[in-house]
Amino acid sequence: EKNNMNIVLVVFDSLRKDCVGGYNSSPSWGRVKTPYLDALANEASIMTRVFPESLATLPARRALYTGERVYPFVNGDFHLKGDFVAPGWGPIPEDQDTISELLQKSGYRTCLTSSVYHMFKPSKNYWRGFDQWDFVRGKEIDPYRSGPLPTQEEINYWLPPNMQNERRVNFITKGLMNIRECMKHEENSIVAQVMIKASKWLQENQDAKKFFLVVESFDPHEPWFVPEQYRLMYDNSNAHEQVLSLYGDILKMPPEILHRTQANYSGLVSMCDRWFGYLYETMKNLGLLDNTILIVTSDHGHSIGENNYMGKRGYPSTREVLDIPLLIRHPNNIGAGQKSDLLIQHTDISALILDFAKVTPSKKIHGKNFFENSVKNGKPIRDHITVGWDTNMTVINDEWWLNCKINGRGAFLYDLNKDPLLKKNVAEEHQNVVDYLFKKGVDDAGGNFPDYLLQLAEEGMDSPGCSPLAARYQK
Repeated sequence: EKNNMNIVLVVFDSLRKDCVGGYNSSPSWGRVKTPYLDALANEASIMTRVFPESLATLPARRALYTGERVYPFVNGDFHLKGDFVAPGWGPIPEDQDTISELLQKSGYRTCLTSSVYHMFKPSKNYWRGFDQWDFVRGKEIDPYRSGPLPTQEEINYWLPPNMQNERRVNFITKGLMNIRECMKHEENSIVAQVMIKASKWLQENQDAKKFFLVVESFDPHEPWFVPEQYRLMYDNSNAHEQVLSLYGDILKMPPEILHRTQANYSGLVSMCDRWFGYLYETMKNLGLLDNTILIVTSDHGHSIGENNYMGKRGYPSTREVLDIPLLIRHPNNIGAGQKSDLLIQHTDISALILDFAKVTPSKKIHGKNFFENSVKNGKPIRDHITVGWDTNMTVINDEWWLNCKINGRGAFLYDLNKDPLLKKNVAEEHQNVVDYLFKKGVDDAGGNFPDYLLQLAEEGMDSPGCSPLAARYQK
């Protein structure tokens, strides 16, 4: 029976764990409505301590698609035409097998449906190993439409005039051109199209003996354009619209504009949930819930006002960005409704999928299968995890959360037992803990770092914020 297990992996970009049903937590601005994910959580194993292996968008997916470490971005100094520069922001190496390639070779019919346009840029290859792949166009600044240009009035509607600068106006201009038609009818929206296409594939491929379907939704990634009915669930004030992430401090942002921004994100999460429900109901109607593993996760979250910041950054690292959801629904109800606090990373999801498919990777990977341990309250598979992001590392174990530069400078250390919300930096009082965890992070990097990354760490010095590269490509 297990040999013919179908597998569906659903990844939402920038979906915060505290917005997902089953975790009994909420963002600071209030509960987000996710009835379908709530229902899934009742039927799924709920992993409560899951973290990326590397960030941001593409390094996270490379780790998830291969089960291999991407940190510390060796041979990752990519300068590719038509793209911005970030450590690890490149194609999947030719000498690494993807899980889709491994499953395809073992008889699985494979499909990728995705709106993550970074995966489909000219230099990328994230569709390797898929018998069919669909790219749903139009998120962010995907070069999908070149006109007609929006009017200044349209731009002013979505972005307050006093927040406009050249970069933000260019960003919102491209975004508006791309999603104009999507906003008229909800079923034309990008997340709806992703879920509808995935559902059509399930209907068209019922003759497959076993299949692996990957569903990648770039929503709820910013810009947070969302039909009004979803925003009204969270804000019915007459505040000015605001859909961009500012990637900076929000000390000067009026509270009503911040609240509107949070409401648009919440509304987009609820819309993602509604269309995930479409996929879920399709699986149910086709009888696939009886023989299919369904896995739902995200790559990372997003700060929307926490610590007076909006954006995502690796330094200082925070829960709303690094804590990610992971729900695993087994057709035999194994682990249904159970929570597990095993420390897990993206690469472990790869190992889990390979194990469910009874496929052995061609060489040892970083990921470790954890499912049996998680549902039987077994022993941990890791005593710590290390997350790499540009020139920053985050090392987490049962007691501590360390975040610093890869050269060891600028440490933030939090006592997870006394300070689970990471409010008080106690690095100076516990230098021995900083040294101990830093060594763990260096060991996980293979003992040293690429010269280009060390040079960038020196450029970035110790001031909190995005990496020097992020600052460069966001000018």
